[in-house]
Amino acid sequence: QVQLMDSGGGTAQSGGSLRLSCVVSGSSYRNVCMGWFSQAPVQEREWVASINSDGAASYGDSVQGRLTHSKDSARDIQYLQRSNLKPEDTAMYYCARQRYATRSCGRQALSYTYWGQGTQVTVSS
Repeated sequence: QVQLMDSGGGTAQSGGSLRLSCVVSGSSYRNVCMGWFSQAPVQEREWVASINSDGAASYGDSVQGRLTHSKDSARDIQYLQRSNLKPEDTAMYYCARQRYATRSCGRQALSYTYWGQGTQVTVSS
């Protein structure tokens, strides 16, 4: 059974940084896309970033230049380095994993089968 465990959230000052991690267990198949989504209270889950099997990352327009999505394929861990945080970045962040290999990584939550439990990021001004 594939399980995702995300961590690394916390409280940061505006302009600060945090690194989120997502450890995958239960799968030896790693040729799939992984992603990060954020969800603020009473908001829909929003795509933040995704990374394909070759390590190429894509980012949402609102976070361009303020984050780096990377992965350690050998250990099946993905990271989301957030920098220059803003109060509007406050949200629950979820890591996600597609079930099957696709030509491009999805930007919709429906594209992902497996999800972490979420890690809260709070940014104070």
